[in-house]
Amino acid sequence: MAGSEKAIAVQLELFADYITNVDLYPQVHEYFRTSGVPLLAVWGRNDEIFGPAGALAFDQDLPNAEINLLDGGHFLLESRLDAVVAMIRPFLAEHLSV
Repeated sequence: MAGSEKAIAVQLELFADYITNVDLYPQVHEYFRTSGVPLLAVWGRNDEIFGPAGALAFDQDLPNAEINLLDGGHFLLESRLDAVVAMIRPFLAEHLSV
C-alpha cells in the first residue's frame, strides 16, 4: 500500500472507531482535574468538525489551560501554520524540562 493510501486507511480506521474515545471522556476529564497537566489548545474558530466549544471546555477541568481560537477551520495547521507554531514553541519552552 502506498504511503498516502496507508495514511488514508489509518485515518478512516480512527474515524470509524471514534465512538470508543467518547467512552473514555470521563477518565480523561478526571485526569485533567487531578493532574493539572499543562494544556495548550490552538483551535480554528470556524472548525465545523470540532467547534470552538470543544476548546473552551478544557477550561472547566484545567483552569490554567492556554486556549487560543484563531481565524481558521478544522485544518488550522494548513492555513495558519506560522501562527500555531508561534504559540507552540513558547508553550513547550515553558513547560518542558529538558
